[in-house]
Parts: sequence; C-alpha cells; structure tokens
Amino acid sequence: MNTYKKHLIGSAIAVSLFSSGAALAAVSAEEAAKLGNELTPIGAEKAGNGDEIPAWTGGLTSPPVEQPQQGIYPDPFPEDERLFVIDQSNVEEYKDRLSPGQVATIKAYDDYFIPVYQTRRTAAYPDFMMEKAIENATTVSLTPDGNGLQDYETGVPFPIPKSGVEVIFNHITRYRGGSIIRNVAQVTPQANGDFSPVKFTEHLTDRVALADYEPGQDDNVMFYFKQIITAPSRLAGNVLLVHETLNQVKEARRAWLYNSGQRRVRRAPQVAYDGPGTAADGQRTSDNLDLYNGAPDRYNWEMIGKKEMYIPYNSYRLGDQDLNYDDIIQPGHINPELTRYELHRVWHVRATLKDGERHIYAQRDFYVDEDSWQIAVVDHYDGRGQLWRVAEAHMVQGYDIGVPSYAAETLYDLLSGRYLVMGLTNEEDDPYTFGVKARSNEFTPAALRRAGVR
Repeated sequence: MNTYKKHLIGSAIAVSLFSSGAALAAVSAEEAAKLGNELTPIGAEKAGNGDEIPAWTGGLTSPPVEQPQQGIYPDPFPEDERLFVIDQSNVEEYKDRLSPGQVATIKAYDDYFIPVYQTRRTAAYPDFMMEKAIENATTVSLTPDGNGLQDYETGVPFPIPKSGVEVIFNHITRYRGGSIIRNVAQVTPQANGDFSPVKFTEHLTDRVALADYEPGQDDNVMFYFKQIITAPSRLAGNVLLVHETLNQVKEARRAWLYNSGQRRVRRAPQVAYDGPGTAADGQRTSDNLDLYNGAPDRYNWEMIGKKEMYIPYNSYRLGDQDLNYDDIIQPGHINPELTRYELHRVWHVRATLKDGERHIYAQRDFYVDEDSWQIAVVDHYDGRGQLWRVAEAHMVQGYDIGVPSYAAETLYDLLSGRYLVMGLTNEEDDPYTFGVKARSNEFTPAALRRAGVR
C-alpha cells in the first residue's frame, strides 16, 4: 500500500483548515453508524426499491472484460437490451421521473429520445476512500458562512448530508483518482451539426496525492489543475493553471493563463462563476465544467429531497474507441442511439441567486447520483425564470481503479439550438493515465511556459 493510502486510513486527526468560529455540526456517531449498514459507506441507500432499482452490493470494482489499455473501458454489459425509449410520443407518461429540462429537450427535437436500460448500481470507490467517508461523517463540518469545509482532508465530506450545499460539496470534493492525466476533446457544433474539436491535455492532482505532500502546507487547496490546449493550431500551447481552494470566499481560486502567442503568464480571476469557459464559443461558463465547480457563495442552496429519476449511467458505448466524433455529433444533440439511461435515486438540490449577486443563471436545479455523488443532470434558468440550458453527465465506472467518471458531459442550449460536449476520448490515443507521480513545482506559474511549448 502506498504512503498516500496509509496516511488516509491511519489518520485519526483531520487537518483543521480554519481555527476560528463555531462549526456547523457534523452528524452524531449514532447516525454515522448507518454507514456501511443500511447505507453504503459513502451514504447511499443500500436497499433497492423492490422493483427497478436493485440493492447496492459493492459496485463494479474489478475489470469484468479485457481492457486494451488503462483508461479505456469496453462495455461490461454488451448483452443488455433496451427496455423502452422515452420520446415525444410518451414523455408525459414519464415526466415525473425526468427533470423539466430533460422533458423540454425531448419536446424540442423530433429525433431525440432517452433509451432506458436495466439499472446496474456499478458505482464504487476504493476501500480507503470509503473508510475516509465514514471518518468524515463525524469530523467534517461547514465553515460558519457555509462556503468552505472545516477539519477536511480528502474524500466525501458529508456522506449523510443535512443541507443542499453539503450535497454540492460532496460532488466538488469527490475522489477522481488522486493524480490523473487525460486527453479529451470539446465540441461546440453549429446548428447544422458542423464542428471542429478543441483538444486538451489535462492534469489534475489532489493536494494529498502530491509526491511531496506535507500536511498543513497549502491546506486550503483541494487540488491542482493544469489544462493545455493541443489543437487546433491557432489555440495550441495556451495553458490554464488552477489551484482549487476549498473556501473560495476566504481565498479566491488561484488561476493563471499562459498565452503561447504572447509568451506571457497572467492572473485570471475571470476563470470563475459565469466567466467564459475555455475555448467554448460562449456555450458554457467557467462553473459549468464538471456540471458545477467553484465557490457556492452566490446562491442560496435548498435541499428539495430525493427522487427516482432516469439519468445517464453506464455509458460505456458512448466512449467506444471504435467510434469517431462524427458518429456522436448531430445537429442539436448527440446521437441518442449511443446513450444509456437507468433509473437511480438522486438528490435534488436547488440553487437560487442571492439578492444583490450576479450570475447569468438565476436558478439551477441539480440532480446528484446517490451512489457516486456525481451530478447527473442540471437545469439552468435565466433571469426571467425561463429554462435555458440542460446539462447531463454520462457516467461510467472506472472498473480498473474503482472510480466513477464521465464518458462525456453535455450542455444543451434550448434557446439557441446549439450545444457543447466536453470530455470525448473516442479519437484520443491515451485517454486517461492514473497514478501519475506529480510534485507541487509542476503546478506553479513558472511551470506554465514549459507546459505551453508547441
């Protein structure tokens, strides 16, 4: 077992991020005892619903099929047959198990549909992360202003959430594999389906996964993120560097941009909230990436409750290396024949813009998968209260490393008829590399020029 895992399992005392002010309490030991019993170690209901949702029995934690290489996931369920489809002819029948945005997307396109398959609860995390979630339940709390975490190091902070913002922090802080490099494409098709992909090499490392990690050093940072554009040539060499802080009100996200044409590094405070997303042609905000990221302080967060809902799940076919991007991208939406939806329990959280704050989204409704804490669907509303954009994350379980991930995330603009897809790997040679050894000096502004050399 590596030092990182030993440290997480053996740590009985979490690192305190903030020493002043009363914490918003964690759950009691009695309530935390449900974890690993009637609840999974990270807080989902173990039991099924007696019909369509099965019980959770540990998830998919080892390769059930031969993998051509790390980070490529052949479909472990190729024999599963489609149960039914939801389209314009029957969407009203199923709308209680869909978000308003999903219903609106179906109604907007004659050739769009949701194919439903049997539910398979494949989501799971490594044992050391599930043990950490159980520990966090009684030790981690929100800061008094609700914008950050106290006594937090890593893992799911709130396996038994008591508020909407706690659910969102579970998504923001979820384990992504420690230290990974991925090569992905982002596509923003025109209304007629024409597109030119923008390609990225992204390196994300949790602070506690650094080779030179020291407890207490830079301890308001959750992870370090470096994004290098590799294509097209007019953008190649531009680099974004982010130090993602846990409490971004106490200390704003640290972000820098390197422009390869100017050979200049500059601070980038606009890489936050509704600042424009990188090379996204205006089709997403900075905080749309990963369906939501960043500081929660501009919104009031309300936990609406749990519901059963059809969400993208086990989307291995969408990540098939035999597909080209032309097979996926269509006018208005991705090819629905390549998608898979299942019935799962989700947490419904509503964010409404605070008085006096500004953001292009006045309301956002999040639907968060209970088994992984990944956001599955988001409905976005404009300042007039009109449904505007609908985001979905097409989940896959990384069964070789025990980490849930996305085959792709989509963001449909119902007003313009355009959309964005992020995270495609079908045409990339080395989609994901896990267990990357990284040091803190790789994530400094001085390192940007080296990363951006074309």
